[in-house]
Amino acid sequence: MPPFIGILSLDTRFPRIPGDAGHPDSYHLPARLRVVPGAGSPEIVRDGRPAPELVAAFRTAAQALAADGACLITSTCGFLVTVQEEIARAVPVPVLLSGLSLLPVVARMTGARPVGILTASAPALGPAAIAAAGGRMEDVRIAGLEQDPVFAATFLAPKERQAEQLDPARMAAAAAGAARDLVARAAECGAILIECGNLPPYAGAIAAAAGRPVFSILDGARLVAPA
Repeated sequence: MPPFIGILSLDTRFPRIPGDAGHPDSYHLPARLRVVPGAGSPEIVRDGRPAPELVAAFRTAAQALAADGACLITSTCGFLVTVQEEIARAVPVPVLLSGLSLLPVVARMTGARPVGILTASAPALGPAAIAAAGGRMEDVRIAGLEQDPVFAATFLAPKERQAEQLDPARMAAAAAGAARDLVARAAECGAILIECGNLPPYAGAIAAAAGRPVFSILDGARLVAPA
């Protein structure tokens, strides 16, 4: 059986386009998606671990993917960095649940300059998540898209209220604007790290707006599981 990447997915209804961490074609290897029922955005996008029953469900899903032959386990939401270590201990293959796991590497690649983090929700991304990623709050600069009404209605709302259509150009503009604002107030950032699994499709727009290298969970997947 050829190797594949196993994706732990939040329980959502919005469209996932190529480039999204939850779209199998976003990866350089074949990929399979496993949705964790009940793990919606409101339950996961917060500065702390999900509820114990959801952590157990993610762990069971990861074990099933590994048993089926996954060579790497990823996820669709960077806030799962808070359970990265636990899930990694539960399976015999590498686990990379968040672009935030790249934080120490990105910081060192850019001379230990502060790393700009583009996230789905800046208020939700606090010390617990950053510490789980191996970083410190004083070494990052955070910008979120929670104030953008279209982004919030699509990706942050409860499943039953999530938008079922997606305008990629509109999302790219929102992501680029957030990145531009981030470097305008924090010019010391050496790079931009994408937390949100829905934002990698717009990495090019983010890089152009910020004038900085941009990294996401998809870059991590290519490093951990080469083609």
